[in-house]
Amino acid sequence: MGSLEEAKTGLGERHNPDKIKPVYRDYMRIALDAMGGDYAPSEIVLGGLWAREQLGVEILLVGHTAKLEKELKKNQALGKVEIVEAPEQIEMSEEPVEAIRRKKKASISVAMDLIKEGRADAVVAAGNTGAAMAAAKIKLRALVGIERPAIGALLPTLKADKRVLILDVGANVDCRPRYLEQFGLMGAVYAQYALGVENPRVGLLNIGEEPTKGNEQALETYALLERNPAIPFVGNCEGRDVLMGAFDVVVCDGFIGNILLKFAEGVGLVALQILKEELPQGPTGKMGAFILRDNLQQVKRRMDYAEYGGGLLLGVNGICVITHGSSKASGVLNAARIAKEAVENKVLERIQKNFSPSIPPGRAG
Repeated sequence: MGSLEEAKTGLGERHNPDKIKPVYRDYMRIALDAMGGDYAPSEIVLGGLWAREQLGVEILLVGHTAKLEKELKKNQALGKVEIVEAPEQIEMSEEPVEAIRRKKKASISVAMDLIKEGRADAVVAAGNTGAAMAAAKIKLRALVGIERPAIGALLPTLKADKRVLILDVGANVDCRPRYLEQFGLMGAVYAQYALGVENPRVGLLNIGEEPTKGNEQALETYALLERNPAIPFVGNCEGRDVLMGAFDVVVCDGFIGNILLKFAEGVGLVALQILKEELPQGPTGKMGAFILRDNLQQVKRRMDYAEYGGGLLLGVNGICVITHGSSKASGVLNAARIAKEAVENKVLERIQKNFSPSIPPGRAG
C-alpha cells in the first residue's frame, strides 16, 4: 500500500487546528484520567503503575491529589509517579459538552490540556465516553480535513495473530457517507502503521457482500470508498465475517459499531463462562484443567475484551484512547499500550499527511 501516503483524497479541508507545542524529551508520557471509570481511582492507578513498569513510559495521574496519594501509598509507589491536580470530575449521567464547559478543572479536561501544553504525549480515559470525546474536540480540535473524529476499537479474529479495527464504535451515531469515507482512510493508515498490516483490507459493514445491497447510506458510501485511490477497499463485510480475519478494517456508523462492539464483548464473556461450566468437575476435571492451563489462559487472552484496551479516538490533534468504563488494571495497561504504539508509529502525522499533504500536522510525539 505504498501509494497511501502520496494519494490525495479530495475530501476538503477544515480550519487549521491550534498548534500543539512540540515535546523535546527522550521518553514518553501518558496522562491517565484517574477519576474516570467504575473502578477509579484504585484500578486506574494500578494499571498506570503496571504500564510504567511494563511499557517503559512515564505516567501522569490526573485527579484529586489526596485520593491518588492514598492509592500510590497503598501500592508503595508514593513519590514515584507525578500527580496533576484536578479537583473536579464528570459523572456518567452528565451531559458531556455542557459539563466540559462548566467544569474547567475536570480530570478529563486537565488531561487534554497536558497534551495541548506538550506535557504529555497521549491520554487514556475510562470515564464518560461522551465527555472524553467532547474534551478532545474542544481542547485538541479536529485534524485538518476530518469532519468527524471516530473511535476505532480492536477485536480479536479467528486468526490468532490478527486483529480487526472497527470504526466508528460510538463517536458518531448518525453519519453521512463522506464521514464513513474518512473513517476508511484513517483506519487504513492506522492498520498499516500501528498494527503493521502491509496491505490492509478495508470493508464496509453491510447486510450482504454485493455492491447493490444495503440502504441509501451504504450504497453511497460504497461508491465513495471504491473510488478513493488512497483506501484499499475490498467490498462489503457481513456481520458474520467481522471476526473471521478476512478484513483488517471494518467501517460503520457509531450506532451500529457500538452495538457490534458490545455484542462481541458479550459473546466473549458467554463463551468463557460456558467453557468454565462445561469443564468436568471433581478430581478428573481439576487434573484436566491443570494440564490445559496454558491453553485455557491463551483462550481467555484471545477472547477477553480487556486485552484489547479500548479504542483510539482517530481524527483529533492528539493521541487519546477511550477505554471501557468497567476497565480494571489490565484494561488500563492495554489502553496505555495502544496509546504508546500510536505515538511511536506517528499515527497522527500519517493521518494528517493523507488528508492534507501540504499542511504539516500539529504533533505526533
